[in-house]
Amino acid sequence: MFVAMNRFRIHLGREAEFVEIWKTRDSHLDGVPGFREFHLLRGPSNDEYTLFASHSIWDSATAFEAWTRSDAFRKAHANAGTSRDVYLGPPQFEGFEQVL
Repeated sequence: MFVAMNRFRIHLGREAEFVEIWKTRDSHLDGVPGFREFHLLRGPSNDEYTLFASHSIWDSATAFEAWTRSDAFRKAHANAGTSRDVYLGPPQFEGFEQVL
C-alpha cells in the first residue's frame, strides 16, 4: 500500500472555498489502476492559515507514479492554477509506503 498526501496551507477565511473546489472538481480517479480511496482532511488553524491534507491510498507507489504520468492526472489538474489566491504557497507532497 502507498499513501500519497499533499499538505495545503489555506488563507484564513477561504476554507469553505477550498473545500468547494475539491467537492466540485472531477478527480478522474475512477477506474485508475491501483487507486483505492481519497480523503480531504482539515487540520488545525493558526494566525496565518488553516492546514488541509489530501490523502489518497494506492496499491503501490508504482501505481501512484503511473497515475502522475497519465491523461487522468493531466485532466484532474488542468484548472489547478485558477484559485491560487486561496493557497498560502504551493502544496507539500509526502508519500508513504506501508511497512507493517
